Amino acid sequence: MTTPSDDLTGAPVEEAAAAERHRKPEQQGPPPTEAGAAAPGAAEAAGPQEAPEARLARAVRAAEQALIEFEIAVESFRIEVENFSRLHHQRLGPMYARLDELDALIAEARAARTGDPEDLRKAQEARAVVMPMPGVDELFHSWIDSEGLSPEAAAMLNEQPVQAPRRVRPSDEARKLYRDLVRKAHPDLAAEEAERKRRDEFITRVNTAYARGDEALLRQLAGEWEAGPAPAEPPVSESEELYARLDWLAQRKELLTVVARELEESAIGAMLRMAPDDPDRLLDEVAEQLLAQVSEREAELAALTTSPYLPEEKE
Repeated sequence: MTTPSDDLTGAPVEEAAAAERHRKPEQQGPPPTEAGAAAPGAAEAAGPQEAPEARLARAVRAAEQALIEFEIAVESFRIEVENFSRLHHQRLGPMYARLDELDALIAEARAARTGDPEDLRKAQEARAVVMPMPGVDELFHSWIDSEGLSPEAAAMLNEQPVQAPRRVRPSDEARKLYRDLVRKAHPDLAAEEAERKRRDEFITRVNTAYARGDEALLRQLAGEWEAGPAPAEPPVSESEELYARLDWLAQRKELLTVVARELEESAIGAMLRMAPDDPDRLLDEVAEQLLAQVSEREAELAALTTSPYLPEEKE
């Protein structure tokens, strides 16, 4: 089993980005001769020079492939952690539960014998660890009709008719703003499909604000319409697109690295790293340790419940 940190296929993502960003001009072609001109036949011997965009595109493809391999390594390890966690819970969960129950019984037996307030407190804390979670009925009992729920929510929970929401009456100013916006931004006024789509989306927002009677939002929308559409972004060059792609790939790998580190540093991930070749053997070892602890707790409980309690004599 290999963990994502053992997989080095993601390294070319940063390497490709750094190499292309910091490449010096003199590194892009053959070195000049002492006279400042290329030696006769040098260009033919070196072959056609590769365009910068082609070299950058090749770096992007390499970075993409490296990221794919790294994502595969992270996802594979995540599945291994998930499967091992499920197996860990199935095999060791009952033992942990038995230990919690024994700890509670021991604390309760000790508190019953001593009557000490501190022992009583510890017994309550130990029992709280193994107490089952309350059911839904218990959670809602006695406060379902309290002020914490709205009348509509209480009515729905009790299968009673729900009162219809109050009718919104927009103010005169809201009606005026609405009419002005519809007259100006109606989709039928658009000559191009892109403009019609923009107006459709805008009018949908206007209708929503008017249905709520939200005069402030209608004013905001009026100002937005007066400002006009956002200016179109200037077209970018092929090199800029490729550099942006490299940056995104590097950021994506950084996020995956954080996920991989969290998986490896988790309790289950640490166990897998302790026994990468035979994790089942590690489960067997832990199970033996837990069984020994169970035996010790049972013996301690038996001693507390069967031996007579002799209080210490006070001077």
